[in-house]
Amino acid sequence: MKGSSGKSRAGAVRKSKGKQVGSGGQGRQALEGKGPTPKAEDRAWHPAGKRKAAEERYRASGGKGKPGQNVAGQRGGAPRGASGASRRAKTGDESEIVTGRNSVVEALRARIPATTLYVAARVEMDDRVKEAMKIATNRNIPILEVMRPELDRLAGEGGVHQGLALKVPPYEYAHPIELLDEVLARDETPLLVALDGITDPRNLGAILRSTGAFGGQGVIVPQRRSVSVNAAAWKTSAGAAARVPVAMAANLTQTLKSLKERGVFVLGLDGDGDVSLPGLTWADRPIVVVVGSEGKGLSRLVAETCDAIVSIPIESSTESLNAGIAASVTLYEISKLRATE
Repeated sequence: MKGSSGKSRAGAVRKSKGKQVGSGGQGRQALEGKGPTPKAEDRAWHPAGKRKAAEERYRASGGKGKPGQNVAGQRGGAPRGASGASRRAKTGDESEIVTGRNSVVEALRARIPATTLYVAARVEMDDRVKEAMKIATNRNIPILEVMRPELDRLAGEGGVHQGLALKVPPYEYAHPIELLDEVLARDETPLLVALDGITDPRNLGAILRSTGAFGGQGVIVPQRRSVSVNAAAWKTSAGAAARVPVAMAANLTQTLKSLKERGVFVLGLDGDGDVSLPGLTWADRPIVVVVGSEGKGLSRLVAETCDAIVSIPIESSTESLNAGIAASVTLYEISKLRATE
């Protein structure tokens, strides 16, 4: 029994060792090195690589200042379009459908690169429909006559198309610093609006409309956790999205700091602000108005970056103003103060 048991154990050991023979050479190719890991800035998909690329584009465009200080977004270098905005295409996104007669006509007037104009069968041919079809014909944009149920489908649930819809490629965002440079090149006093945590496209559309109405030159949105320019924003803006450029910031806090380095005064809106909007003493300065979300207001880092936090006096029975309305009231007050100087 002992011998048998010992023999069995020895055999088991020899068998186990037999399985291990030559294992050290297996998978050697998989273990071979593939060279040093590229630096973060040399990897195009890495944030550092994108910052480097943006920095190089900014330098190539004639930007001034210390390297990296004025690079607040990821995209740059596209030619200035007829709408007055330097814009960058978002890759990988689907086309948007702009609906409504005013929005469609404004987009066509601004020469937004549309791909198809949809017209409802037996639509009432008013001046806007005629102008849309005329511009589309002159620009060789295909015009498709479709039944209203098809337009309803294109407009989406709750969409109002009024018999017209326009298919446009993804929105092309400006670079925040290039946007500022364009304003300064026109010898204008900058008045920009930055959105912090706003996710409702209808608020963006309303703010675009107010910005254009009260002399603002552009809107800045963060790249992450923020509203984007989509069909709903186009619709609410009543065509202002075709005239007022929207810039995208990779990091809103850093963008605001870069704007401050260029002499722009950062004005945050908050109900608990220690500066009252009426009679604002900084209206004559280059300004960026920062509007926070309705629920949380300004984020901590953005609030700390602001030069001043301004409040709009309202009745105590009203808790707060809608973000779009707050921006509109502020822009109007700044416009009025500038006009009296």
